[in-house]
Formats: sequence, structure tokens, C-alpha cells
Amino acid sequence: MRALTWTGLSPPPLPAMVARMTTTSKMVALRRMNLRKDRVCVRATAVSSGGGVVEAVELAEIGEKSKKWKWKGEYSINYFVKSSPEEVTPASQTVLLVHGFGASIPHWRRNINALSKHHTVYAIDLLGFGASEKPPGFSYTMESWAELILNFLEEVVQKPTVLIGNSVGSLACVIAASEESQRDLVRGLVLLNCAGGMNNKAVFDDWRIKLLMPLLLLIDFLLKQRGIASALFNRVKDRHDSENLKNILTNVYGNKDNVDDTLVEIIAGPANSEGALDAFVSILTGPPGPNPISLIPEITKPVLVLWGDQDGLTPLDGPVGKYFTSLPGQLPNFNLYVLEGVGHCPQDDRPDLVHERLLPWLAQLSST
Repeated sequence: MRALTWTGLSPPPLPAMVARMTTTSKMVALRRMNLRKDRVCVRATAVSSGGGVVEAVELAEIGEKSKKWKWKGEYSINYFVKSSPEEVTPASQTVLLVHGFGASIPHWRRNINALSKHHTVYAIDLLGFGASEKPPGFSYTMESWAELILNFLEEVVQKPTVLIGNSVGSLACVIAASEESQRDLVRGLVLLNCAGGMNNKAVFDDWRIKLLMPLLLLIDFLLKQRGIASALFNRVKDRHDSENLKNILTNVYGNKDNVDDTLVEIIAGPANSEGALDAFVSILTGPPGPNPISLIPEITKPVLVLWGDQDGLTPLDGPVGKYFTSLPGQLPNFNLYVLEGVGHCPQDDRPDLVHERLLPWLAQLSST
């Protein structure tokens, strides 16, 4: 387990933010020694590491070509669409990219071009993030994000779609797929290091979280004191301290070369918009929401899971990681691959490895 330091890419480890709690190098070594990759069945072959050049979409293009949609006729939601119609084939899919906590559409900048060569790509800023609205007093929940995703598919995309999510975005996609009923909105699921809940109150029988539960409840109380929450939030988003944020991000990424100034801007930029602080507090102090362990058995659509083995936020040896690695031999619709040397955000950490598994899987969906 790595140092519990928040990057804005997953529900933040609250004790680390307030008490600056960290693990020792000995604990990191023990976790790695105890991580048994043989839990992954034959179908879940590990991907070897290596270099790969991926063409990224410029942030300016995302900003200029993004569109707005009114969710429930009230909330402004930012989204982006890209496709290459001349290369569309019978195997082409429509996909929706859903970011994790604190991130936004540009966190998919290294994936959009590769996907749009043969598929129609939508990417969305969830309510409370990116360039989407951050309404005052809104109570954020995993269920509300899942509802937003389903409404977006119904009103904007209007065709069966493959949901691709990272971290909390993955969990929102799981909830959406489990709730779509007979509407046939979801074609399949791709989960990248799926989160266990909206915040660290998702226990999942993890002794580490259970041990910290009294502290988490205290932190909930402290964050509801606006002065304390504001001071903490301002420290996290301080652009003048970009080197510090970059150092934190290197603890989450396996590929340190991709922790660049653009990534820092992606994480820090939206935090300066109106309502960002309220969203931050609501998400950290709200209910964790449904857990994927209870929902996955309800999903019959094809599921691809990609998991970075260097993830200290949702580690393979944690309850959620153990659950997912047990599934390929149990569920016929389920495929899992461990990405070696990759952290919590595989799509940006090692997009080449993600594409190596994702693109063939999407092409095969037309035959299922």
C-alpha cells in the first residue's frame, strides 16, 4: 500500500489529507511480496510493460469543441464528441468515457484519438467536475451520477453504448449498467481500476478502513466546518505549488514520464471554478453509495476490466481488487487483465497498454 496522499484522481484518503499519514517503505515491500498474480485466471494474462507513443488530443481542441447539455432541464453538463466517419466499420461502437474523482474529460486526451479512428467517442464531465455545473447545495451521490449517465445516453447519444470508466467513474458505470433494466442503453462495460465507493467510507471488510473509521467520522465533521475545508481545498488546488502536486501524482502513476504540466493543469484548473469547494466537501462527506461487489453479478453485458498492479489506492490485494480478480473463471461475460507497472489511472499512465487490450475487445463486441 502506497503513501495515502490525495491526487484528485480517486476518492481521497482522508486521513492522509488531514493527518498526513503515510505508510513505510517496508509496508510497500510487503504488499508487493504478498500480491499474488496467480489469483487472475488464465484468461487474465498480465501485459508486459514497455514504451509506446500515443497521440494526445490538445486541451484547446477539447475546450473549443465541447458542447453543453441540460440535465433535467436545469444542470449544465459539459461533453465532447469525436469520430472518424470515413473509417467506421460494422464493428464500430459508440463509447462514453467517464472520468474519476477530481478529473475531467482531458484525462482521456491520450485515448480519444485512438478510439475515434473506428468508433464514435463521447466523453463527459460529471456534475461537480470539470466544466460541468457545480450547483450550490447539491448532495452528490453515486446514484445521481449513474442517473446522469443513463439520461445522457437516452437524450444525447440515443444508441447502445459501451461505458468506459476510471475509478469512481467506473463505479458510476457499473451502477448505471445495473439499473438500465430493459432500455438496452448499455452495450458493454470497461472498468479501469474500479473504485469501491464515492469515498473512503466504503468499508468492504477492509481492516485498514475499519481501523480508521473513527478518524474518518471525525474528518467528516471537520470538513463540514467551512473554514477548515476551504483551507485544505485551497492547498490542494494551489497552482503556484504545481511541483508539489506533480510529486504527489508520481505516487499514483507507474509511468512517471506522463506526470507532466498538462496533467497538473487538468487536475488543478477546474478546482478554481465556482462551486468546486462545495462539491469537494459533499463528495467526501456523503454516503459511499452501492458497492461493485453487490452489483456486478446483476450485469449480463460483456465486461472488460483493466487493472494497474501498482495502484496503491485500489490495490489488487484489497477487497475490491481481490473480488474482481476472482471473477474471470466465474462469469462468462467477464475478462480481466493486469497491467504491470501501471498505477491507478491506466488510460493516462500507460495508454498503449490499455489500447492493446481495449481496441480488439471493442472490435469483437459486434459478434457477441
